[in-house]
Amino acid sequence: MSTPHFYIVDVFAEQKYTGNPLAVVMNATNLSGTDMQHIAREINYSESIFILDSKPAENGGYGMRIFTPESELPFAGHPCLGAAYIIERYLLKQQTEVLLLNLRAGQISVYLHYSDSLLGLIDRLWMRQRLPVFGQTFQSAQLEEVLGLGPAAIDSRFPIQEVSTGLPFIIVPLRTLESVQQARILRKAYFNLVNKTQAKAILIFAPQTYHPQHDLNVRVFADYYGISEDPATGSANGALAAYLFKYQYVSDDNLFLQVEQGYEIRRPSLLLLSARNIDGHLDISIGGKVIEVAQGELL
Repeated sequence: MSTPHFYIVDVFAEQKYTGNPLAVVMNATNLSGTDMQHIAREINYSESIFILDSKPAENGGYGMRIFTPESELPFAGHPCLGAAYIIERYLLKQQTEVLLLNLRAGQISVYLHYSDSLLGLIDRLWMRQRLPVFGQTFQSAQLEEVLGLGPAAIDSRFPIQEVSTGLPFIIVPLRTLESVQQARILRKAYFNLVNKTQAKAILIFAPQTYHPQHDLNVRVFADYYGISEDPATGSANGALAAYLFKYQYVSDDNLFLQVEQGYEIRRPSLLLLSARNIDGHLDISIGGKVIEVAQGELL
């Protein structure tokens, strides 16, 4: 029996110790769901991902499961990119254009771009999102109460709405970076809201940024999953890309945005958002860098 080996990587990170930290565990076939949950809680990152087999299944995808410290998720963004990076480096050990990942929510494609094909240096990884699903909308007052904001903070030109590309989020447009900075979760109002909704996490965003080369500033709150604030969230930004495209927040038929997240909790992250209409279907991808930090064996 192979000993489970783990890797710590930073995802959506421009340099080490930024972005969203992730534990990727390989040779996890013989771990039970309870074992995985205990390990995820012990590591206590936003998510941990477990690669079940060293070879792909018949459908070409690698089986895996994702856990937060509190529960299992059917889908999450940055674990997919981190797992694809580790699979390419330590299982395939050769360059590839695309990797298929089998999640509980379905199969996800991750595309790899190399900055130096001779050296095999991975520059960016892109994850294609599932077709978006747009859910219920909310009154501004409901989210003002949850986020501790005044009535002028929310941008009333656009709806507050549940959106999912695999995992649902409540998308809240704000007017200014100052409002993003001031937002905080009032837990009683938050749980009163999410206990009645499909989406359990909230994404807020504004067009003002810390760095002028970036397009949006984002924060994501997910107390329901045991994550008070996520430093970089691929699944949430996939939902955001669909939202921005649908409501023409940016008047561009081929949306491409650089999104900063995690600055308020000192884990600055950079996510790339792409959205376009192909034959009547919305094609959404989320991209970024992955940087390896550490590795070891589970005892």
